[in-house]
Amino acid sequence: MGYLNEITKELQGYLPELTKKDDFDAFWHETIREAKEAPLEPRRTLVADYPIRNVEVYEIQYNGMDDTPIHGWMIVPSFLRKESYPCLIRYHGFNGNRGEPAAYMHWVMMGFVVVAVDCRDQGGRTGNRASYSSGFSLNVASKGIHDKYEYYYRFAYMDSLKAVDFACAQAEVDAARIVVEGGSQGGALAMAVAALDDRPSLAMVDVPSNSHLTQRVEGMHGAFASAAEYIKKHPEELDLVIDNLSYFDTMNMADRMTCRVFASVALKDEICPPRMYFATYNRIPGAKDIVIYPFNGHEGGGAAQTEKKIAYAGRWFGDWFE
Repeated sequence: MGYLNEITKELQGYLPELTKKDDFDAFWHETIREAKEAPLEPRRTLVADYPIRNVEVYEIQYNGMDDTPIHGWMIVPSFLRKESYPCLIRYHGFNGNRGEPAAYMHWVMMGFVVVAVDCRDQGGRTGNRASYSSGFSLNVASKGIHDKYEYYYRFAYMDSLKAVDFACAQAEVDAARIVVEGGSQGGALAMAVAALDDRPSLAMVDVPSNSHLTQRVEGMHGAFASAAEYIKKHPEELDLVIDNLSYFDTMNMADRMTCRVFASVALKDEICPPRMYFATYNRIPGAKDIVIYPFNGHEGGGAAQTEKKIAYAGRWFGDWFE
């Protein structure tokens, strides 16, 4: 047995007890119905002076599960001159944003339409029109945490699902060829979408967040230190907060996933510790693969992992790009 196999044996079998509540499925059925009933109101505007003339870049906007306008990019590989293309939907990490179109050109060159969207209330152009009946601590990961119907990630998960709605409504996109992708928080969003929606064929997730959330809070790891800070101020809400977080924990969603999953973790990651993601990964019932970086932190595999994702998509879905 090699070194990596030896040191990850415990991770490969890690199955902590689920925290799923009896109304978990009903809650998400209701939430998805509410999101679907909210008008999408999609818009796209061509960036006429984008300097790479062989692609088409659009500023896009659609409404989230409320009337919050979600901003993003859509990049079309028009140089291929096809009627429709597979689509990769990109979700960003915590406090990030949609980025710049140049960051996605490797996927465009491969033959994907790329849709990259903001998370509300973070580092991009997208605000937040949701209302909250209480305050929060440190960051948005504790916003609305006292009420599962007001919780920030209820809106963020549905905004991410509605990015799939937007993509599938575009004439250039083949709705049967959808990939969701992201790192850290973006990995969590891709996992949630793949669990709550059967349209993605592949989820590619790196150092994913939002798994085994009780442990994230207890260890004050990354963004979920804010939940611990909230509980410090409101100790009487401890059980309420822990119960509410269970609805957004990807380990409780994993059994719903039907698409192929390609994941990566880093063993020195203290923001999203790999043990916590394995609580989700080990429960994914279908086809899946994972890359483990033994001496990397939350930066994960970086460009090396990007190369692996390109190769993985080509290996399993090569006929998409013929």
